[in-house]
Amino acid sequence: MEPISLTQSLDSVMRSLRGTSRTQIGGVFGRWDDAVGEAIATHVRPVRLDGTVLVVEASDPSWATQVKFLTATIIERLRTVAGVELERVDVRVARPR
Repeated sequence: MEPISLTQSLDSVMRSLRGTSRTQIGGVFGRWDDAVGEAIATHVRPVRLDGTVLVVEASDPSWATQVKFLTATIIERLRTVAGVELERVDVRVARPR
């Protein structure tokens, strides 16, 4: 049996995550601050990319509401800045720690 490179292995794992590629994940998580700006990034973070659905977590309900209003803008910014195509953004509020 031939050894498999780490890159090939990671690509296989990423494909199993409902069609999400390593490039998409890197684009969303790696370029989040650039795409949404510092004010939003301070209070909202991406937690999961499931195909074309991004799940984000807001620090409190008011930020969750703000993100819901800005969803179309966030989708467009991620397309422009990170080259990621999303259908929707699901928002949840972080649990207090």
